[in-house]
Amino acid sequence: MSNVIEVASVSKSFAMCNSPFDLLKKNLFKRGDFEYFHALKNVSFCAKQGETVGIVGHNGSGKSTLLQIIAGTMTPSSGHATVNGRVAALLELGSGFNPEFTGHENIFFNATLIGLSKKEIEQRYDDIVAFSGIEPFIHRPVKTYSSGMLLRLAFSVIINTEPDVLIVDEALAVGDDAFQRKCHARLMQLQARGATLLFVSHSAGQVIDLCDSAILLDRGEVLMQGTPKQVVHNYHKLLHMTDESDRDAFRQKILLGDFSSEYKKNETKVTPDKGQFDDSLQPVSTVWYQPNGAIISSPMILNEAENQVNLLESRGKYQYCFSVTFQEEAFEVGFGMLIKMVNGTEIAGATTIRNHEKRLSYVGKGQVVKVKFDFDCNLKNGTYFLNCGCSALKNGERVFLHRGVDAAMFTVIEDNPDATGVVDLDINLNTEVVA
Repeated sequence: MSNVIEVASVSKSFAMCNSPFDLLKKNLFKRGDFEYFHALKNVSFCAKQGETVGIVGHNGSGKSTLLQIIAGTMTPSSGHATVNGRVAALLELGSGFNPEFTGHENIFFNATLIGLSKKEIEQRYDDIVAFSGIEPFIHRPVKTYSSGMLLRLAFSVIINTEPDVLIVDEALAVGDDAFQRKCHARLMQLQARGATLLFVSHSAGQVIDLCDSAILLDRGEVLMQGTPKQVVHNYHKLLHMTDESDRDAFRQKILLGDFSSEYKKNETKVTPDKGQFDDSLQPVSTVWYQPNGAIISSPMILNEAENQVNLLESRGKYQYCFSVTFQEEAFEVGFGMLIKMVNGTEIAGATTIRNHEKRLSYVGKGQVVKVKFDFDCNLKNGTYFLNCGCSALKNGERVFLHRGVDAAMFTVIEDNPDATGVVDLDINLNTEVVA
């Protein structure tokens, strides 16, 4: 099968100009002594017809620069990138759209830029509008659209042009869950038709589900290209390494292809200090309900050494803890917790309200209860959110005294490479060849 995308020794450098005048001297007079930022360094890879390639890497690793060069909107400093066939790219939200034009006008404008004739656009117009789901607003200027509406329209135009090569740069993260599911289904249709897909995503599940292979970019270099599981596994470990010497050593291991030991299950022994803590990993979607006799505080995850962690390793043992301060006396008090995926899917939870032996028959006003839920983290790579709640009987009915949604979050950064799906059930495979 022939290569549809060929990237050969591509490098891209940007001059660090301090002023527009410095930039003018550089471009017009070829003068000036500038420091250069090397966004890409000798990047090479190929993608065959019908192949889906995911690109992962932390912010600033060169992902968007690479996609822009492949799409033809940026020229490399050295090397070359060739693409065979009609290319459609969604590199930046609303790129190619005129904010003064209506959605209707922008459909024709944008599809023409991609290479469709007026007749082809007219034939697909109804499908484009239907997929976007913004028909009531299609004759309004796009400058009045929300970011979600703009994404829907931009993606709908691109996906309905039936490109040979589709390039998407993390734009799907803007859409809601229902639209993301619709996009996912359409991407699979393109795959079945034989289109080549190249996209950047921070979603490990999306990369593993959609991609045939993946590329790990770091500091402008291709550290590895391999199966999505292998690449995502190393990406997550690299992402959360805070010590630079450890990070450099791990980068070198990946570059040399010496990462097989990371997949040996017998080397993932549970230790009391399993897990790490990242200050920047804090939920921004937290919702606390109005207190009704109690206040929950300090939700956190502790490892077996009782250290606070939010970067967890699969098969480790942890505690989800929070404190409840009672503003009034309460009877038959119960507590609950819930673990959810990023898209809101409920993974697992626990509650004490159904078990009278685990309920507290009475708690006095002013008392504080420390709540601890022990759990085994049998989850795959990804980010998860935690709810918490406290309830009691009031006038014969069970009511919430206080509860929080997305009160805490954690990321699983090391898992069992043999497991699939979301939950790792530690399934062992045994085979026997019989005559």
